[in-house]
Amino acid sequence: MAGTSFNDSWSYRAPLGPFAAANGEGSNLTPVRLPHDALRDAERNPAAPSKGGGAYYPAGAYSYLKTFDVPAGWAGKIVRLEVQGAYRHAMVFLNDEYAGNRADGYARFFVDLTPYLRFGAENTVRIEARSGEDSRWYSGAGLHRPVVLHVDEPVHVVPDGVRVTTVRVEDDQAVIEVATTVANRGLTTASLTVTTDVSDATGARVEGDATPLTLAPGRTGVVRHRLYVADAALWSVDSPSLYTARTSLGHPAEDVVTTFGVRTVTVDPRKGLRINGEAVLLRGACIHSDNGPLGAASIARAEERRITLLKEAGFNAIRSAHNPASPSMLDACDRLGMLVMDEAFDMWTRGKTPYDYALDFPQWWAADLESMVAKDYNHPSVILYSIGNEIVEVGTPHGAAQARDMAEHIRGLDPTRPITNGINAALAVMDELAEILEADQGLNEMMSDMGEGMSAIGSSEAVTRRTAESSSVLDVLGLNYADGRYAQDAELFPHRVLVGSETFPSQIGSLWPKVLAHPNVIGDFTWTGWDYLGEVGIGATAYLEDPDAVASLEREYPYLTAWCGDLDITGWRRPMSYYREIVFGLRTQPAIAVVRPERHGHTVTMQSPWAWSDSVSSWTWPGYEGAPVTVEVAADADEVALFLDGTEVARGPVGAARPMLVTFETVYRPGELTAVAYRAGAETGRASLVSAQGPTALVVNADRATLWAGDTDLAYVAIELRDAAGILVTGADVTVAVDVTGVGTLAGLGSGNPTTTERFDAVTRTTFDGRALAVVRPTGEGLIEVTVTAEGLGAAVVLLEVVRP
Repeated sequence: MAGTSFNDSWSYRAPLGPFAAANGEGSNLTPVRLPHDALRDAERNPAAPSKGGGAYYPAGAYSYLKTFDVPAGWAGKIVRLEVQGAYRHAMVFLNDEYAGNRADGYARFFVDLTPYLRFGAENTVRIEARSGEDSRWYSGAGLHRPVVLHVDEPVHVVPDGVRVTTVRVEDDQAVIEVATTVANRGLTTASLTVTTDVSDATGARVEGDATPLTLAPGRTGVVRHRLYVADAALWSVDSPSLYTARTSLGHPAEDVVTTFGVRTVTVDPRKGLRINGEAVLLRGACIHSDNGPLGAASIARAEERRITLLKEAGFNAIRSAHNPASPSMLDACDRLGMLVMDEAFDMWTRGKTPYDYALDFPQWWAADLESMVAKDYNHPSVILYSIGNEIVEVGTPHGAAQARDMAEHIRGLDPTRPITNGINAALAVMDELAEILEADQGLNEMMSDMGEGMSAIGSSEAVTRRTAESSSVLDVLGLNYADGRYAQDAELFPHRVLVGSETFPSQIGSLWPKVLAHPNVIGDFTWTGWDYLGEVGIGATAYLEDPDAVASLEREYPYLTAWCGDLDITGWRRPMSYYREIVFGLRTQPAIAVVRPERHGHTVTMQSPWAWSDSVSSWTWPGYEGAPVTVEVAADADEVALFLDGTEVARGPVGAARPMLVTFETVYRPGELTAVAYRAGAETGRASLVSAQGPTALVVNADRATLWAGDTDLAYVAIELRDAAGILVTGADVTVAVDVTGVGTLAGLGSGNPTTTERFDAVTRTTFDGRALAVVRPTGEGLIEVTVTAEGLGAAVVLLEVVRP
């Protein structure tokens, strides 16, 4: 199945009225290159029906159009369009004839264009998509994932027709099976040879086989090659070795190249998760699908960068919350060594927003699971399928029956991977919640501490009873905010394997020791690893002194992001990230953060367990000289001493208020603040923060100097305020302007600020804690010049070269 990128030369528009799309009418067409999120550039509005869940973006309906030439030589061939994600309720038309549709905005699907083609002429494809009040977070709108065109001979490998399975791994070889499904849509019987050649990472052929195949018209056939790879390089997190299988039917242009990894996955309650027989604990990050300044657009480089930075921050696994991951994301996870829990749905038949997927679930669930499995099958990074997140029905008999149907459907498609489901215990027993809280005297506990309250509900007898059947159909039970069940289930359900599928980030200091202590628990997935658009402010701190002080979890406009990620939406690590790295045992040096001085002494009215403190890893606070400040030090130690310019200013035990954390009260004076960690009196590590001094300079750096021409690459240009010694200036933010000339365009401009009215498509942005980020996309081969200016700071220029791959 030969595929070519179909991402260039599109235009999009918003329909003018309720029947405009059907009549091909709309606003002016705007040229665009896919992947693209049309909703990102819409006006946010505090009165938007989506409210904070959708980051105050409006509903949207968009038409995407592309005109392309169809050669006369395509007559007799099979032409398909692969849409990797269209949000949402996509309708595909070719030459104004209906060709296909899909309800789910994240499902990859294929549309057969062959019956509607005009050969030797121009053809126009139009894809309609719409969104609004159909998601609990920001999902964007439009063709947010790539589109691929496939042109095949009548006898061809079907879409997703090559499946590579690791049968077993031995000391001196790996046994793999390559199953190839071939279809004959011609008019005569075909006699051909199906050849499979396996190559290693260097391109050297290491195995292969060839088999004759006879196919009558209208038939499909499966050819299985059992292959034996000597001394196979196994795929793992630390060594993500990849192979390629080239499948040929005799026409080189039609060859199918499949990337795969040799690895096995097993789980059990005594030995936990094992990959290739080696025990692995999941240090997991839940992530949403948006890419910050790009909106929901899934451009390959953006996905790769996210995985790179998450892995550098100590994570070895992601959970795609709450929708199937993009192919580009999975490709990055394969290359970089990141494990994946791929999740299908956020709801089944009981909706969470007025027009969400619950309206489509009964008709589409089976096809959408098939799509996810077909997409994932050859990706070694995918180790778990999740059939849902916080599904209300799991506490009912009919919900359990639905879970069983789904789990068995997946097993029929792929028996090699475990199946899970992220269960929110409170939702599962919502109709009994009042009685549970009264019986367990948990109401006050839940009101005063949401984390402890959720765990108490999860451990209740009602949850044990009501979720027993739906949990029994799983290979791994995912628990959202119910760590109280870890020890309990080891006794009640000794054959049950658990994973903390969603946990409060602020509690990792107590959660991770529980994972280490219980063999039946295979890991922890924090909410969230990366900040995201929508569900605004769930991780923010509210203060009584704020003019708009609120005591509710949801924040008001102009809040933009959830503000609960270890990394902000631009990829900068927050203090929580370093704390987690220390808890994981991956960092020996302590980590210092300072609560914003302007918040010192303020009264906290709301701080959810998704929140960390209002702190920044900085000792530069102009205007607060001599003012009291709170300093936090994370350390795997029993004592920390704090020094300012070599003089001890504080010392205290670690873990009094939070595991592996100590808090000091001191006074801000510019200089060098050093934290020294001790265990049993011996120093175990030290770290420092240094105050910026003198004039501030505008510093601009790109993450790469050379880009690939095409639709997959990006340059991330960090814009920072630094002093002459390179120290970040965090206390004097400015507005920067970005100008991109040459063969590139400014794809997005943003900062980590969780509350702002600034737009991602603007050419100006206010820095946040001394930083902003420009995303540049190439449009051809040659040079790109990025010029950043700020009043009083002059200009900084970075040059990028775009070359052909």
